[in-house]
Amino acid sequence: MKINCLVLAAALVLPAGFAAADGDPVAGAKVFKQCAACHTIDGKNKVGPTLQGVVDRPVATVPGFKYSKAMTEFGADGKTWTEDLLKHYLPKPRDLVKGTTMTFAGLKKEDDIKNVIAYLKDPAAAQ
Repeated sequence: MKINCLVLAAALVLPAGFAAADGDPVAGAKVFKQCAACHTIDGKNKVGPTLQGVVDRPVATVPGFKYSKAMTEFGADGKTWTEDLLKHYLPKPRDLVKGTTMTFAGLKKEDDIKNVIAYLKDPAAAQ
C-alpha cells in the first residue's frame, strides 16, 4: 500500500517538475523586455533580426536582415537555433560568436534563459 502511494505521489509531482524545467513563457515575456530594444517577435526587424520563429530556425536566415560577418560565418555550416544552442548562446553571445555586432552582455540566470526560450517558442502562451 505504501509503495502504491509513493508511486502515485511521484506521478503527480514529476510532471510539474518537468514543466518547470521547460521554462515559463509568462516569465520569459518579462525577460524578453531586455531584448526588445533590438529585437521583436512580430516579424519586423529592428537593430537586430526578428526573433519570431527563432527556435529551430537556421542561424542568420531572416529575410531582409543584414547580419554581421561573424554571425553569417557562424551559421554557414547549417547551424540551427535549437533550444540547446540558444542555452549556450544567451549567457554570453560574444563568447560563442566571436566578432558579433550584438552588444548584449547576456542573460546570467539559468531560469531567465529557460523562460525566454519558452516565450520565444510560444509567445501566445504569455498572453
